[in-house]
Order: sequence, then structure tokens, then C-alpha cells
Amino acid sequence: MTVEAVERATEVEPRPRRRPGIRQTRGYRVFQVVNAIILTLVVVVTLYPFVNIVARSMSHEAYIIAGQVNLVPRGFTLDTYQLVMSDPLFWTNYRNTVFYTVTATLISIVMTTCYAYVLSKKHLKGRSALVGIAVFTMFFSGGLIPNYVLVTSLGLKNSVWAIALPNAINVFNLLVMKAFFESLPVELEEAAAVDGLNTYGILLRIVLPLSKAIVATMVLFYAVAFWNSWFAAFLYMDRQELWPVTIYLRNLIAGATGAENIGAIAEADEVQAEATLKSVTIVLTTLPILLVYPFVQRYFVRGIMLGAVKG
Repeated sequence: MTVEAVERATEVEPRPRRRPGIRQTRGYRVFQVVNAIILTLVVVVTLYPFVNIVARSMSHEAYIIAGQVNLVPRGFTLDTYQLVMSDPLFWTNYRNTVFYTVTATLISIVMTTCYAYVLSKKHLKGRSALVGIAVFTMFFSGGLIPNYVLVTSLGLKNSVWAIALPNAINVFNLLVMKAFFESLPVELEEAAAVDGLNTYGILLRIVLPLSKAIVATMVLFYAVAFWNSWFAAFLYMDRQELWPVTIYLRNLIAGATGAENIGAIAEADEVQAEATLKSVTIVLTTLPILLVYPFVQRYFVRGIMLGAVKG
């Protein structure tokens, strides 16, 4: 190496100059403080009911009746958890909920994706009519009795199809996904078509791999909706062994408990009150969603923003 090369190699590069930061005015600092206070209050108001339910589920009956349970369990006990989890009907309904949610979510994602992809093609004939039909259903429906007659006449009662098919497409989710597909570069699909891919190939091999964020967001929306749904099963399911766990919870809250086994055990052993049973069932019902949400949350904001903001 020459002397010049060595000098250039050992020469210390100058540090990049820092860009001047945004000057924080007094009004901006006040805004930050007020914004932090408001968001903190929102978090507290959101978390308080759930923390209270968890505390009640682990507290003894006497403290709950006396109204002494707030955020910390009093008279800590897990007897009610053991009672609920020892009821075979609870686990049967829980298994039904998982099956209904997975099946209905899969059907909804497939149908919503196909419909949204079709509506995103501006050259499609009759596109405005298809959009109008979808939007019309947001404001008008056939009514409860016609829907019940339709589901019954199709032979869908006492099956997962009574839950999945009537609620397969949520129009809000459809429009968000449609806007996302419209934001994708048209050149990608044109290049894929030149390479010989048909419409289905373009959707499966080009569009969907680029749409993970919006698909994950829609999965979260549909899964939460079907997991929390109870009214459709209440209408179309005649047998207890077909009910989802939300009806199990609904019966406890309404006081017409369908968990007869728990009622008999609780009365015999003189354990927790009905309020504790409700709290325990609420915790066990919402726990799976709380465990799944953190893994999907990172796609949530990105998916909604990409599907709702254009430009």
C-alpha cells in the first residue's frame, strides 16, 4: 500500500452534523402534557373494569357482598375457578366457541377478500352496483323473523353454518380491505399477467403476500366478533351441548344459569356466590382473546391506516 492509501484508511471521518430539532414552543409542551394526561385517564378507565373482575374472581363471597373488593382480591381463593373448570358443560361450550370462531373467521376472510378484490377493479362492469348492494346492507336488513325463517328453511339450524354464513361479510371490513387493494400498484398485477398468471394466481401469489397487515387486521376483527357473539347461537341452537361459552356466560349473568352442575356443587359445598361465578366465567372467556391480541396488534394500526388512507 502507498503512503497516501494508508493515510486515507486511517483518516477519521468527520461526524455527521446533527439536524436541528423542532423547537418546542410553550403551547406544544402544554399539548404534550394534556395529551399524556388524557391518554393515561383513558388507559385507567379501560383497565379498571377488567382488573376489578379479576380481583372479584379471586375473592371470597363475603367481601364481594360487602362491596370491599376493588382492585386487589380480598380473602384470596381459587375455589370458584376449580368449580367452573370441573363442569363438563363449560368445556363443551368452550370447545364449541373455538370451533365456531375458527370456522366462521376462515369463511369470512375468504369471502371478504374475494369480494373486496373484485370491487377494487375500477374497470369492472357493474362495480358501482356491487358496492351499492354492499353499502345498502349496512343500513337495512331483512329483520329478525325473516332471517330466522330463512336459516330454518335452509336447514342450517343446530350447525356452525347458522353462525358463520349469515354474518360472513362485514361491510365495514369489506370497504377497508377494498381501499387497501386499490392502493396497491397496478403495475405489479400487470407484470404478473404478462408472466402468465391468471386472476387467481395474481391474487394468491402477488396480492395476498403484500396484504398480510390488512388480512391480520381483518382476522382480528372477525375473530373477536365471532368469539363474543351469542345471539345467533341463542336463536339457532336448541341443545346445550351445541352452545358457545358466551351463552353459558349469558345464562349466569341473567340468573337463569344453564350450568346446573356448578349450581349444585356450589350449593352443596357452600362456596362462592353467583357474582364470583360470573367473574370467573368472564375471565376464562376473555382470556384467549387477550393472549392472541398482542401477536396481531403489530399489524393492526398499519393495516387500518393502509386500508383507510389513500395518497
